[in-house]
Amino acid sequence: QVQLVESGGGLVQAGGSLRLSCAASGRTFSNLGMGWFRQAPGKEREFVAAIDWSDDYTIYSDSVKGRFTISREHAENTVALQMNSLKPEDTAVYHCVAREGLVDSSSSLYDYWGQGTQVTVSS
Repeated sequence: QVQLVESGGGLVQAGGSLRLSCAASGRTFSNLGMGWFRQAPGKEREFVAAIDWSDDYTIYSDSVKGRFTISREHAENTVALQMNSLKPEDTAVYHCVAREGLVDSSSSLYDYWGQGTQVTVSS
């Protein structure tokens, strides 16, 4: 089992920045891919970004590309999401996810999910 704990959410004005962090603990696989999904009230869960174990491969949704950056620190088993130029439509609960193997934008492929952290962007 892998446990994921997110931190760093909060309230920010439009145009501002936030940095989310996710710490993985428990059993850690040698090829653990990690990423982020988000879900706003009344909306479907949406893929945000993901990064593979080697850090060579990252994927982003079109809605955040150029504004968000995903990165990881292997020594600390953490993954971060730097969010810049935030918009009110970025308001959602952000969930950290992980899976063994290649990352993907499909939520059904991820085995491990964090409880989520709230991000609210005011206009």
